[in-house]
Amino acid sequence: MVQALLRNVLTDPAVLAGWAALVAVTLAITVYDLRTNNAELAPLMQFVWVLTVLYAGPLGLALYAYAGRTQISQDSLWRRAGRSVAHCFSGCGLGEVVGIVLAAGLLRLSTLGVAVTTFVFAYTAGFALTVGPLVQEGVGLTEAVLDALYSETPSITVMEVAAIGTDIWVAGEAHITEPLFWAGLVFSLSVGLVVAYPVNAFLVHHGVKDGMQNPAAMAG
Repeated sequence: MVQALLRNVLTDPAVLAGWAALVAVTLAITVYDLRTNNAELAPLMQFVWVLTVLYAGPLGLALYAYAGRTQISQDSLWRRAGRSVAHCFSGCGLGEVVGIVLAAGLLRLSTLGVAVTTFVFAYTAGFALTVGPLVQEGVGLTEAVLDALYSETPSITVMEVAAIGTDIWVAGEAHITEPLFWAGLVFSLSVGLVVAYPVNAFLVHHGVKDGMQNPAAMAG
């Protein structure tokens, strides 16, 4: 019953049009604010916030306003976790979109095949988004890989189990040409973000992850 209700909502033309409009508006607000008020942010984090809002619309914008702007009054555990989960979400989301379109949309693999393929793509993209900047900062490749394995694996795993599981449950039988295929993918990405947020707070609190630099420290 819940599944059918959710499918009906996600495929309602009015809902789809409203969501597309919301994403367009929130993305425009984010890009404008990054360029005019938060140009001090590192290019990577600007890219992270753009992707986060592109995937999650107003939810992504709310997270950016809370944790990502240089104008935040003071940093906190949950703000650090917010930046951390956004960083994870941007890379994993990109990999998940590619993986699920390939596995479920084009190759029409079995449910297990879709889950495994999508997880591999998502993990690889999220992993690369951590290793790459570390290497650019001068960290050795081996050290960077080990650090990423230790710090990112719990967050990525929780995020992708929630997101992929939700997508398969909601739109597992939908074809790539059907609105449900894309609506289910978008909905599942937001589920992954919400579920992984407290996990990142736990990891940051215990020193497993740094939580990304305080953007307020970059101002001026």
